[in-house]
Amino acid sequence: DPPSSCSAGPIGDDLFHWQATIMGPGDSPYSGGVFFLAIHFPTDYPFKPPKVNFTTRIYHPNINSNGSICLDILRDQWSPALTISKVLLSICSMLTDPNPDDPLVPEIAHVYKTDRSRYEATAREWTRKYAI
Repeated sequence: DPPSSCSAGPIGDDLFHWQATIMGPGDSPYSGGVFFLAIHFPTDYPFKPPKVNFTTRIYHPNINSNGSICLDILRDQWSPALTISKVLLSICSMLTDPNPDDPLVPEIAHVYKTDRSRYEATAREWTRKYAI
């Protein structure tokens, strides 16, 4: 079962293509936002990780403008024991606690590390603009 702030399910009859929704965590600059993600399951799932990407724009050091997510469990740390709930939970906690040391967008990671208030203001602004 996904956490209460997240939901996911197939789009129509295609069980390999899901849409997920994540509510911006209250203790983050994404609070109040609703973020949509696309989940594509490979035919050899769960032995290979699903492809998960944001379809809602988001200002985050680990998520680029195409919605790609830099998260170890979606790459080399994948395990067939991981569920979509656990993946969504990891993405939620990444929104609250970014990993600027493994960034997909180095410029945003730099702002996060050197000017946290500017990072949070921009993230809040993008949330208002794209996720509300």
